[in-house]
Amino acid sequence: MSSAVFRVESAYPIIGPLLPGSVSTKFLLLVDCALAVVVAAKSFTLPFGQEIRVVHIPSGEVIYRKTAEQPGGFDEDF
Repeated sequence: MSSAVFRVESAYPIIGPLLPGSVSTKFLLLVDCALAVVVAAKSFTLPFGQEIRVVHIPSGEVIYRKTAEQPGGFDEDF
């Protein structure tokens, strides 16, 4: 098993249902790749809609990135 460390990061504070309590942070370190991706996928930034990335720390490779959709997933054109 690899001892690789993954960083969930953003230039803005990250909040989400999988983060402990009402924690707001710009990065989070995890040892499990799948868990890091799930945390990033379920999280949001303040202000809303900024990029969240999962980075493999030893290589510096970005393995996942997302920019959040509008709340509720609705397009304002409708």
